[in-house]
Amino acid sequence: MNILILGGAGMMSAGTARDLLSELSPGVTRIVAADASADRLAALKAALPDPRLETRTVDVTDEAAIAALLADCDLCINGVPTFAGLQMAIFEACLKAGRAYADYGGMGVYTVKQKAEHARFVDAGVTAVIGLGADPGLSNLICRAAADRLDEIASINLYWTATRLGPPSPVLMPPYSVSTVLAEFANPSQQFLNGRLVEVPPQSGAETLDLPAPFGRTTFIHTQHSEPLTVPFARGIAEKGIQEFTWKLALPAADQSAWIGLVQAGFGDFDTPVTVRADGAPGTKATVKPLDVLAAVIDRNIAAHAGQIPDAEGHELHMAVGRGLKDGKPTTVIVTVLGKPDPLYNGYIDAGTSMNMSIAVQQILKNPLKPGVWAAEEYFDVDAYLADVRRRRFSVEIETTTREI
Repeated sequence: MNILILGGAGMMSAGTARDLLSELSPGVTRIVAADASADRLAALKAALPDPRLETRTVDVTDEAAIAALLADCDLCINGVPTFAGLQMAIFEACLKAGRAYADYGGMGVYTVKQKAEHARFVDAGVTAVIGLGADPGLSNLICRAAADRLDEIASINLYWTATRLGPPSPVLMPPYSVSTVLAEFANPSQQFLNGRLVEVPPQSGAETLDLPAPFGRTTFIHTQHSEPLTVPFARGIAEKGIQEFTWKLALPAADQSAWIGLVQAGFGDFDTPVTVRADGAPGTKATVKPLDVLAAVIDRNIAAHAGQIPDAEGHELHMAVGRGLKDGKPTTVIVTVLGKPDPLYNGYIDAGTSMNMSIAVQQILKNPLKPGVWAAEEYFDVDAYLADVRRRRFSVEIETTTREI
C-alpha cells in the first residue's frame, strides 16, 4: 500500500500516518505526507521516524506538483481543511490521474457535488470514498449497522459527544480545524425530516439525553454535517421507508460555550475580510480574514500557556438509534461506540478520526476497488470494519429491543 496524504502534517492526517505505520496496519509499504508547512512536516518526521514515511513540501494549489505526487501512489487521502476551498480540485485531480481518493468529509458543503460525479468515476474506473474518519465515517457505518437489523425503518438519529475528566483548562483547544468548528455552530444544516431534506437553523433541535457515566445528562444540537445527505438515500436504507434521519452534536460544555461565543462575536463569517489598523505610517490599513487572525491567536495562546493545560481523560461517544419494525414488531436498535483513555492513543489529537481514516483506506486497498463515488455506509462491510475498530480498543455495543404487540 503506497499512500499519499495531502495536508499530511495536519492534526488528523498526522494521526492517520501514525496508525498506518503502526503494528495494527500490515501491508503499508510507503506513505508520502505532503504539506505546505516544512516546519510541521519536520515535526511529523521527528515524531514518526519510520523509513516508510517520506515528506514533501508542496503548494497544494500547484496542479503539476499534485499530479506528480499522484502518479506515484495507490490512493490519495485529502487532508486539506474543507474550508480551504480545494476539495473539488483535489477530487478532480485524482479522477484525472486515475488514483483512488478518500477524504475526511466535506461538512456537507461538497458532499452533494462529489456524489453527483458518481457516473464519471464509474466510467473512468476510479474509486472515491468520501467522508471517512469518526464523524463522518464511523458514524455512517453504525447507522448502517442499525439499519441492517430492521426490516422497515421509521427513523435513525445519530449523536456524537465528548467529555473530559480532570481540572478545567484555561486554554481553548480546537478539537479539529478551527474553520470546521466555527462552521458547525454558525451555519444552518440539512436534516432529513418527513422523508425529505429540510434546512434547519444553526444550533437548533436541542435534545437532552441521559447517557451513561461519564457523560451524564447531555444536550445535543443540530450542526452542519454530511451524514444526513447520504445515509437516508443509501441502498438498503432508502427502500426500507426511512422518514427521519438527524445528526446532533455536543462538545464538552465549556468548549461549546466558547465556540458559540466566538460565533456570536462574528467569527462565524470567517472568510469575509475585515480592515484593521496596521503597523507603519499613521493611517496604514491592512486587510485580513477573521479566520487567519483567530487561528493565529489560538495557536499563540496554546504555545504561551502550554504548561497550564492540565492532564485530562478524554471520553467520546458515537451513537445511532434506529427505530422501525423487525418481523412485524416495533424494534429499536442502538449502536454505540465508546472511546476512553488508553496508552494506544498517546500521540494522537483525535484518535477516533485519525484511526478510522486509516482503517478505511486499508480496507479500500486490500479489497477489489469499486469504481464510483461512495459514502462509507455504501462501501464497506460493516462487520469487518467494526472488527478493526475494536482492535483499536474502542468499545462497540449493539442493543436490539423488540416490543411484543
